[in-house]
Formats: sequence, C-alpha cells, structure tokens
Amino acid sequence: MNKKKILIILSILLILFTTILIESKTVQKIIYPKKYPEAVEKYSKEFNLEENLVYSIIKAESKFRKKAVSNKGAKGLMQISDITRDWAKEELELSEVDIFDPDTNIRIGCWYLNKLFKEFGSLDLVIAAYNGGSGNVKKWLSNSDFSKDGEKLHMIPFKETSNYLEKVNKNYKNYNEIYGKEGIN
Repeated sequence: MNKKKILIILSILLILFTTILIESKTVQKIIYPKKYPEAVEKYSKEFNLEENLVYSIIKAESKFRKKAVSNKGAKGLMQISDITRDWAKEELELSEVDIFDPDTNIRIGCWYLNKLFKEFGSLDLVIAAYNGGSGNVKKWLSNSDFSKDGEKLHMIPFKETSNYLEKVNKNYKNYNEIYGKEGIN
C-alpha cells in the first residue's frame, strides 16, 4: 500500500474516532440528564448542596419521573415519604404541599439532604440515611459488626441501602465526569 492510501485511511479513522467521542458525550448526557435545572440549581444553593449530587439522587430514586411512587409510598422525583413531607411542611412553613410538583419535591428533598449532612457530615452516610433512614444509620454506626470506628460503615446490613449507595455514587461520579465537578453552592 502506498503512503497516500495509508494517510487517507488514517485520516478517515481519526475523523471517525473524533465523531464517536463527540457523540458519546451526547449519549452520556441523554443517559445522565439534567432535568428540572431551575429547581435543582435554586434549592442546591439554598441548602448548600452540589447540584450533581441532587441529580444523582433523583436519577436513582425516580429516573426523573415526577409521578413516581415506590412500593413503600415514597413519592415524586426525590421519593419523599409522607413523614418527611409532613416534617418539611412544618419546618419550611409550607401551607400546601403537592409532593408531585417538581419544584416542591426537589425543595423538600434538598432540605432533607441538608439535614442529613448536618447530622452525619459524610457523603456515604448521608446517602445511606436518605435511603435506609437516619435512625438505622445511627444504629449501624454504634454496632461494631457494621462500623469499626463509629464514623464510617464498613458493611450495610440492608441490601437495598447498600445497592442504593453504590448506584448514587456511580451516578455522582458520572455526572461529575460528564458535566464537571462543581463546588458546594
């Protein structure tokens, strides 16, 4: 094969490779969307959270389906339980709460995440508590079967919570890689 043909083939391969890289970013943004950006940005700032974390939780909880209802009765984008809704309604002094309204649901979810950060400090503990309950996380931290130092969990006894932690962390890593890691607002 002569040099001219090799150069043409290499040029075509370079163009194809570049196109695939560009398109893969587009595909990644479809898989990891940033829906409801106004509400996520607003309440991430208000409650001192990273936007990509909020998107990661929404993706894990509801896959961005605003009418989602879990088998345990949690509702909306961030899967808010009735108990958390009622607590937030009182604390945030809300007159009415439409838990399926994206703005309201994201506000309550961000408020709750902020509460969990104040209580636990660690991202993994916050994520575990968001899914498994803060009472359970406290119990696990005080049990040497689950926590060697009382500060981190080396084992989570609820498979659902363990899987959830893994899923949210994977989402969070991917959101940060696709969109860039921002600081806490």
